[in-house]
Amino acid sequence: MIRNWTQALGDTGTWDGVAPPAMIQVWSMPGLAAGRARGAADEPLRLLDDSGYTGVVATNCEQTYDRYVKVGERLRSTMRFGGVAGPKKTAMGEGYFVTWYQTWYDKSDRRVAEMLFRVLKFKPVKRPRMPAAKGGAYPLRPAVGADTAFFWDGVNAGELRVQRCADCGTLRHPPGPMCPSCNSVRRDHVVASGRGEVHSYVVHHHPPVPGRTPPYVVAVVELEEGVRIVGNVNGCPPEDVRIGMPVRLTFERMDDELTLPQWTPADAPSPEEPPEEPGEPEGALRVELTPTFVIATALATRDFTPVHHDPGLARAQGSKDIFINILTSIGLVQRYVLETVPGAELASIRLRLGAPAYAGDTLALTGERLDDRTLEVRGTVSLGDHVTATVRLSTAPGSRDR
Repeated sequence: MIRNWTQALGDTGTWDGVAPPAMIQVWSMPGLAAGRARGAADEPLRLLDDSGYTGVVATNCEQTYDRYVKVGERLRSTMRFGGVAGPKKTAMGEGYFVTWYQTWYDKSDRRVAEMLFRVLKFKPVKRPRMPAAKGGAYPLRPAVGADTAFFWDGVNAGELRVQRCADCGTLRHPPGPMCPSCNSVRRDHVVASGRGEVHSYVVHHHPPVPGRTPPYVVAVVELEEGVRIVGNVNGCPPEDVRIGMPVRLTFERMDDELTLPQWTPADAPSPEEPPEEPGEPEGALRVELTPTFVIATALATRDFTPVHHDPGLARAQGSKDIFINILTSIGLVQRYVLETVPGAELASIRLRLGAPAYAGDTLALTGERLDDRTLEVRGTVSLGDHVTATVRLSTAPGSRDR
């Protein structure tokens, strides 16, 4: 369990004979086992489900560690119900906040950790259900044939390839079997510079498209090479797009197998070298949230909630895509702190979630040392702050009873 958890989260710390403290909730996750023990909040959650509040997203987690848990120990835990607050108007819809507390004890009935946990139960916004492809892949797939395979091979290699007549040299896009200038069927390709300008565009509002949040821009871009290609313009508000606007090529990963060529303003920061925020300390931890990462970390934390592995169900609940769970967020906060302060030991983590961290995004973790024992950690994604956390360290590294 510890190896699986650390590998999924990219935690390279050395855990000699103890469990990472941020794993404490993992040991009590019910998983998929039938006949699991009932929790203190199960009945309020069921009543909210029955009343139409079927959406669920974690919002807060506060963990306190009395000591690190040793490998081989058998723990027991107790839970008590904290309360329900609401109804509240939220970005997800109308909902209620449900709070409960959990405490873990060793075989001598000494407390080893305690936790406050809070979720939002909300009524999902009713949206048209979009069909999902088998295996959870992005449902809108390009048709790849003999005439277009070279183009998609180029995309996978990070290139924008334009078909060229091998006889007269005429460039053409979309690709086709025959040159429109000389009727030759001999063809090869050139690699485009990736620069162009907006020839025309539309702002898409409806119908809904999987993985897209309207409004967004679909543009015909005229390349420096003279051909035109269709793609989305990302990286700026729709109202900033204009005909003649210089753009450059970017690639958007839709799932583990599909990448699409898209466009962004020519003066937008390069994704290969994301700009640091003012005052961002060196050593920021950046985590690529691939679909594999989102699913693998959910499984490593024994969280089988569909919004973390099933894109179709996640979108039906009102989400853009699958997103990382709060157990992963707290694990990444721990990873950041221990990479930033080598040799430190954790006393507590108080964590609040904000914007969802969707598959395909990047999570950037930064922090500020408030005093010898306290760090403020902030994790941002493209939508804003995903997590803010206050982390308390033990009095001195290595002093905790193991």
